[in-house]
Amino acid sequence: MTRALNKTMLDRDGSEETYWAAVKARDRSFDDTFYYSVATTGVFCRPSCAARQANRENVAFHATAAEAEAAGFRPCKRCKPDQPSLYARYATTVAEACRTIEAADEPPTLHVLAERAGLSPFHFHRIFKAIAGVTPKAYGNAHRGKRLRDTLAKSRTVTEAMHDAGFNSSGRFYANSSQVLGMTPSDFRAGGSNSDMRFAVGQCSLGAILVAASAKGITAILLGDDAQVLVHDLEDRFPNATLVGGDRDFEDVMAKVVGLVDAPQTGLALPLDLRGTAFQHRVWDALRDIPAGTTATYTEIAERIGMPKAVRAVAAACAANKIAVAIPCHRVVRTDGSLSGYRWGVERKRTLIEREAGGTD
Repeated sequence: MTRALNKTMLDRDGSEETYWAAVKARDRSFDDTFYYSVATTGVFCRPSCAARQANRENVAFHATAAEAEAAGFRPCKRCKPDQPSLYARYATTVAEACRTIEAADEPPTLHVLAERAGLSPFHFHRIFKAIAGVTPKAYGNAHRGKRLRDTLAKSRTVTEAMHDAGFNSSGRFYANSSQVLGMTPSDFRAGGSNSDMRFAVGQCSLGAILVAASAKGITAILLGDDAQVLVHDLEDRFPNATLVGGDRDFEDVMAKVVGLVDAPQTGLALPLDLRGTAFQHRVWDALRDIPAGTTATYTEIAERIGMPKAVRAVAAACAANKIAVAIPCHRVVRTDGSLSGYRWGVERKRTLIEREAGGTD
């Protein structure tokens, strides 16, 4: 029986030791990534299988269930690796529920969603949050927020956008709109007009820096080589906002941010005005929980937010972060510890990590 590891399996990490560690930990996040067979029993299993652990010398790894069967192994009767995993079945159920929420004019109740899934409301709520990372209600609110942002740009009136987004009550709509949009619906629809945004540009130890803030808090900390390019970036985000040069009070804000760049481990004691999807907020919150001087992988962040399969989405949320250093996406690295892409340049990322670890500037 062959013990050769198919090369396609190496894409996730690059070593059999990683897969053996996953088997010992019964790590469900590796299910459907690879399978393992046991020479003494003649069966093959998922990494998460609860069967008695085999000796390492009797274990071989396979990229697919078909490959394991072709090597002469039969599927384990306990974890049934030749069938969709329980996690995969639940993921399908949750995906269908998400489509139901998205297609509904009014958010369906938990009981309606659970009944369609053939599960109790308690069980459905638990698996939905475990897989989606948010509750059904939070997912529905986030989707309506996205629909609202999309329809405001196309609708003739704010009232029309309100109904198209599924808000049948104007009171409920206006109570939630500022939180969703970061400004009034009329201002958002006008591309941020009537929305004053103070900003300042300058130089820091990592090059050019731009800091912008709304009345709620800091909306952007941008780093780069050219201050004018950073200003254009801000203008693209809020094309009709009134950009106001920072006054003397704002100079204090700028000084604190520049100090953060020099000593990122100190943190920033200023309010932030974060604008993004519910998923992005979960990722950004997880980034802020990474202790200074340490790093985490994209896979670890996905697991921390309860969505182990969403590694690529986590990477996209990191890339969407526009508040450098204060939202420390620089602390996220590849599985092997190497530095991956960084919105403001890998060398800046390396410098920030070294500073936090007590390295030299």
